[in-house]
Amino acid sequence: MKKTINIITSNCDKMSPCSVEEYVKLGGFKALKKAFENSIFDSIEEIKKSKLMGRGGAGYPTGVKWEQAYNVKGDPKYIVCNADEGEPGTFKDKVILDKDPLRLIEGMIIAGYILNAKKGFIYIRGEYPKSQNIVQKAIENARKAGFLGENILDSDYSFDIEILSGAGGYVVGENSALVESSEGNVGRPRLKPPYIKVCGLYKKPTLVNNVETFATISYILSHGGENYAKVGTEYSGGTKLICLSGNVVNRGVFEIPFGLTLREIIYDIGGGIEGNKNLKFVQIGGASGSCITEEMLDIPFCYKSFKENNLSIGSGAILVLDDSNCVVDFVKTISEFFIHESCGKCVPCREGNRQLIKLIEKFEKGVATSKDYGLIDKLITTMKYASFCGLGKAAPTAIETCLKHFKDEFDQHINNECKANVCFLKEVQN
Repeated sequence: MKKTINIITSNCDKMSPCSVEEYVKLGGFKALKKAFENSIFDSIEEIKKSKLMGRGGAGYPTGVKWEQAYNVKGDPKYIVCNADEGEPGTFKDKVILDKDPLRLIEGMIIAGYILNAKKGFIYIRGEYPKSQNIVQKAIENARKAGFLGENILDSDYSFDIEILSGAGGYVVGENSALVESSEGNVGRPRLKPPYIKVCGLYKKPTLVNNVETFATISYILSHGGENYAKVGTEYSGGTKLICLSGNVVNRGVFEIPFGLTLREIIYDIGGGIEGNKNLKFVQIGGASGSCITEEMLDIPFCYKSFKENNLSIGSGAILVLDDSNCVVDFVKTISEFFIHESCGKCVPCREGNRQLIKLIEKFEKGVATSKDYGLIDKLITTMKYASFCGLGKAAPTAIETCLKHFKDEFDQHINNECKANVCFLKEVQN
């Protein structure tokens, strides 16, 4: 099996990102023409055959999602691309935005055609000003070439795309919070139902997908859903963009076929641990993901295998940490992030994160007791089951899994010992 593959990334560094002419020479807009020739149902069926799951983190079958959105009554309908990419350790969507934005645009036009939507929006995080400029230029060029705007390809179908700049906020990774922010409101998740496919942007039926998801559509319609599915596993079709970071030799974005093991990803693609140190643990899927030890590295990178092991692929972030890192210090950093990023709408998330970090700091300072484990457990349970949205539910995942695998290290901190010589050294410096 190939370790890396180029399907979504096949055009990257081979063309000027905004050049419609070069994009067409590389097969661009072939899928859009095919979508115009096919029936709506044939196009949806191809996407279903591909076994494409939403690449933003939720992992919902894209073909099913589009079919449900098609069946929703209402007009107008909107297409929204989530390009906020606020998950720590995740920078794969930026590769598409910067190097092949026309692939994203083509996928959105196809979605618009299937749903009979006339307007699309790309919500790009404010920290990506360069990406915003590149995508804006690509939109303008596509419009000039007749692939966007009125009467696309001399048909009676019209569709246009507008860029929305995000104000920064992890919580807008949740689709309803993204829609709220897109309307100019505070980015906070909505009460569901109604779901955004029925009542989304401006209270109209809305389809929201991630950059990577839309970018995959052109390949599926050009080459066939079954051909795309064959690249991956029986349960996870195609490829995934992953982001390797941390204490690994080769950091960056890689496109891999589903089915590789985490060991292959870290040691073959990533080149192993930096400085010939020992692996301590790996966090999968971003700040809200699980932390796993070396014993779990032979799990195949596949939605089904991950689910069977209570893991989530999430956005595709893989953070590698060596044994110079302190687990207590690490989970404190994660908690600080979630305190900052909680929208404050619900008490379990807003206050739960604040109380968690107080308990973690007790371990960091060597003043924790064994009773604190029970308090942490109660907080985690409350947050997981009572938080309003996925942010609060997943926020304690890192500390929960680190306690599972490294409780002995927490015990050592109770006894004023930090194996990595990080925590108590901080106290001396302060």
